[in-house]
Amino acid sequence: MLSAQTTDVQVNRVTQSLFAKYRKAEDYADAAPEELEEDVRPTGFYRNKARSLRGMASTLVEEHAGEVPRTMRELVALPGVGRKTANVVLGNAFGVDEGIVVDTHVRRVSDRLGLTESRDPVQIEQDLMEVVPQEDRTIFSHLLIFHGRRTCKARKPDCPKCVLNDICPSARIYEN
Repeated sequence: MLSAQTTDVQVNRVTQSLFAKYRKAEDYADAAPEELEEDVRPTGFYRNKARSLRGMASTLVEEHAGEVPRTMRELVALPGVGRKTANVVLGNAFGVDEGIVVDTHVRRVSDRLGLTESRDPVQIEQDLMEVVPQEDRTIFSHLLIFHGRRTCKARKPDCPKCVLNDICPSARIYEN
């Protein structure tokens, strides 16, 4: 929920103190709006993010006894939770390979590999689910994210050192 328009490094910094301060859904739900805003401020869009966190936590408390639901339908019904976040939770917390996380790295790498022509995250997910076996979806997401961070970077992909160089349609474009 905090990752929009910020870096992974920044989110990791903020969550370290956030998770120490707020231990359960009730803590987020009961947090003073201004205090939670200050806690998430470094991630940008802090008012919206704090509002979503409080709304999500309140819904967890009121409708799910403070427990995180284990279905896509219930997760995306929570304030501020979309398919990307729901897929992260299902795959990493519960071992459910329902969908594919589509973040900026997955979008870029799947496009460069020719796995999708879409820019829409929902359509990208659908395109990828057609070629990725269900039991591999969580690890596939992690691998594309890792590859996008380490090798297939947005501004300067390292095609000469890329393990996918021989099958990537974009490799010859970025080789120089």
